Amino acid sequence: MEQHQTGSKAYLFSIVMVAVLGGLLFGYDTAVISGAEKGLQAFFMEAGDFKYTDAWHGFTSSSALIGCIIGSAFSGMLATNWGRKRSLIFAGILFFISALGSMYPEFLFFERGKATHSLLLMFNFYRVIGGVGVGLASAICPMYISEVAPSNIRGMLVSWNQFAIIFGQLVVYFVNFFILGDHLQPVVEEMGKGLAAINPAAQWTVTTGWRYMFGSEAVPAGMFALLICFVPETPRYLVSIGRDDVALKVLQKINGTERGAYVLKRIKDTIKIKIEPILTYGVMCIFIGIMLSVFQQAVGINAVLYYAPRIFGDMGMENPMVITVFMGIVNILFTLVAIFTVEKWGRKPLLIWGSLGMALGAFGVAATFGHSGLELVTAISIMVYSASFMFSWGPICWVLIAEVFPNTIRGQAVAVAVAFQWISNFIVSSTFVPMFNMHLTEGDDFGHWFTYGLYGVICVVASLFVWRLVPETKGKTLEDMSKLWKWRGYDPIWRIGKIFDR
Repeated sequence: MEQHQTGSKAYLFSIVMVAVLGGLLFGYDTAVISGAEKGLQAFFMEAGDFKYTDAWHGFTSSSALIGCIIGSAFSGMLATNWGRKRSLIFAGILFFISALGSMYPEFLFFERGKATHSLLLMFNFYRVIGGVGVGLASAICPMYISEVAPSNIRGMLVSWNQFAIIFGQLVVYFVNFFILGDHLQPVVEEMGKGLAAINPAAQWTVTTGWRYMFGSEAVPAGMFALLICFVPETPRYLVSIGRDDVALKVLQKINGTERGAYVLKRIKDTIKIKIEPILTYGVMCIFIGIMLSVFQQAVGINAVLYYAPRIFGDMGMENPMVITVFMGIVNILFTLVAIFTVEKWGRKPLLIWGSLGMALGAFGVAATFGHSGLELVTAISIMVYSASFMFSWGPICWVLIAEVFPNTIRGQAVAVAVAFQWISNFIVSSTFVPMFNMHLTEGDDFGHWFTYGLYGVICVVASLFVWRLVPETKGKTLEDMSKLWKWRGYDPIWRIGKIFDR
């Protein structure tokens, strides 16, 4: 009887946990390259029909991000026309195909173990497919969770998606570590015509190790594609296509009989039509969503996450993979801080304090990187920088993007915001190494302090942006967003951040 009145928390948490598997795959797919990229580089440097340059390696290491941009750009259309559930099933299938294809790109068309230019293109094709899955999951998983979650715990539940992303990265750090085992990462020395001389002890890593790392993703990908078939479609999408009866059953199972009927009425009041033009609620609504996404990447976090083993190696650490795993554990712990405080402290305070903490860490790295005797200070600064991101911009950005847009434009608006996020990610990831290696004079550390100094400045600007422009959405229903933006359109910009304080 009590469950009939209050709904089933077990049911809610079970479907949310299935949805956050998409976040785990997001983290797994984007971080798997960190352990595999050296073996992959050595493999393709043995090609005889082209020269595998640093530029090619940079593109290959980040090619999945191209797919992420494509997937996120089309996520709104798919979420609106196919529904949230079927779009996530499609993403799971793409993850699975990408994992197997990246492990064995020679399938059907090429000779196994023979590196060629055509094989490189095929490998990148499979990575782009996986990136499309990541782009879809990154936009639709938070959207799915926000649309099934009650307003009083919505922020916490959406934050679990970020926990899953970081957990997926930590899992793949461990998986790569155990796959590598006693085998060595290759030390590549370039010979004439771009060919590579590879230390014989690392040959297994070059021929086989990177394949196992990419292929390991097939296990969680297959689980996700299967389990997502058993979760319900979101009530808000069901109402938008006229399936009120099914939506009511889902809402009552989650919220209880009376509350479920009330929530259905609120949803129907705001969804008069299936969709509205994306600028119906003003440019500022979309601008804030886009800038949240841009700042989440412009602060530079993924440059650290993607290149962590190399960064710690350049600092002289004996086993950079161990330090990388430790950083992953720290990231998990601080993501939990966000999960358990977002409903108590609110979205804005976490973003502001996280921005300032990141700025402190970034400036610390800029001041100490490369100075003999200060390696521990540099490592601690990187940890502060990363940990501050994990309790702020990491989860809270996704929470806000998932909940700040009105129901009738959410699919389109989230797609635009997340597309900008992946474009920003690609720019940051592809510019990190050239900036980091810049020199004004031979042997100086200009690139080191400039790169992290720039990230620190961006973190400060991000805190000001949140303080002045971003609304606090704690405790508000998704249906309140329509009222917010209609009201906001008549307010001077300088008062935007104060709307919910009234």
